[in-house]
Amino acid sequence: MSKLFITDTILRDAHQSQAATRMRIEEMLPICELLDSIGYWSLECWGGATFDSCLRFLNEDPWERLRLLRKALPNTKLQMLFRGQNILGYKHYADDIVEKFVAKSIDNGIDIIRIFDALNDVRNLEASIRFAKKYGGQVEAALSYTVSPVHNEDYFVKLAKQLVQMGADTICIKDMANLLLPYDAYSLVKRLKSEVKVPIHLHTHNTAGTGDMTLLMAAQAGVDIVDTALSALGNGTSQPATEPLVASLKGTERDTGLDIEKLAAASKYFAKISARLRDEGFLSEKSLKVDTNILMYQVPGGMLSNLVSQLRQANAEDKYYEVLEEIPRVRKDFGYPPLVTPTSQIVGTQAVFNVLMGRYKTFPKESKAVLAGEYGKLPGEVNESVRRQAIGDKKVVTCRPADLLEPEFERCAVEIGELARCDEDVLSYALFPQVATKFFENRIKAENPDRPRELFVDDLTM
Repeated sequence: MSKLFITDTILRDAHQSQAATRMRIEEMLPICELLDSIGYWSLECWGGATFDSCLRFLNEDPWERLRLLRKALPNTKLQMLFRGQNILGYKHYADDIVEKFVAKSIDNGIDIIRIFDALNDVRNLEASIRFAKKYGGQVEAALSYTVSPVHNEDYFVKLAKQLVQMGADTICIKDMANLLLPYDAYSLVKRLKSEVKVPIHLHTHNTAGTGDMTLLMAAQAGVDIVDTALSALGNGTSQPATEPLVASLKGTERDTGLDIEKLAAASKYFAKISARLRDEGFLSEKSLKVDTNILMYQVPGGMLSNLVSQLRQANAEDKYYEVLEEIPRVRKDFGYPPLVTPTSQIVGTQAVFNVLMGRYKTFPKESKAVLAGEYGKLPGEVNESVRRQAIGDKKVVTCRPADLLEPEFERCAVEIGELARCDEDVLSYALFPQVATKFFENRIKAENPDRPRELFVDDLTM
């Protein structure tokens, strides 16, 4: 076996999972020179919830963030998380939007696109894999790992083989809820290494406290690349910390070759940002503690921090464990979807509604869409009584859901009009219409502070 490669998630999933994606670009740039010198396989720095968070909370253009990171990290591959037909949003988008988004992501600096579907419905991955290959990106197709009566090792090996046939350059085991236990990881990686002829990349979290052991056992089984996060924002609902794994493997056949002193220096820098996030209330103590209940509730790290925030807004933090207990029941009724964006938010929100308002008294539109097949084929058997409560006699979608969508890009360009200055702006609007529109209007205000207020659209509609 050869050296183990490391992808560090410090610029994306680490702060998404621990602190609701609130790290700012001005906090990232000063440390990029050091990060760029470490020798990572890649830095995960874009996609996932960062796009929404930039526009909605940080008053940042996510495309500009990517361009700045590309310039600041010239020697390191940049990686993003891409939700297949959902792109970075929470519903399916038409193929023309998927193509344009993939092309612009690569054009603005992304090297590796980790593509997954929340339901492991390969039909929802076809377009994004095809377009990533077309525009010269490296395709890392992901298995959304979960545990259920319908998900076993044979299921994931078969899925991996399908994804390689579709063009995957790398296969990622995406264990978003830290459910992949150490010996299961060893067995699955061994199978994949013997039956799939592309590199295997393992992504896990440390929510249940087993992540370090899982990575170590996977390394013993021959996994090629693993995700870790610098210790300042590692562990808990984030990825296992980078430094302990690097230290543990030093001098072995899986030695990462990374400099522990450089890692320690980078982590010391991020410790200041972690302190800021904690002081401002974004980093909850619940996100840092080991919670073995997660092995029963199967809730991923990013979902946990959002769940805490959701309950806090409803003045119902005392209902936290009631909601966690409700999540597996909702998941079973919904046909055992893996809990990863957007299904994690959908199942989680339904569980919150069930606890606060009564079981299935209210269905958010996203729950109705999942049960109607609009997100793709659910892996297991759906509770038909719950489905009928949600959608009545509406016909369930059985084709590739995106086949029902008309091209959207030109319509979006017309709708946003002169507020959009480039194709990237149109794509931001396509994914998050209201949030992007407000961002563009605020951008004009910042550039024209003396312009009369009545000339701004949002002022006219107040």
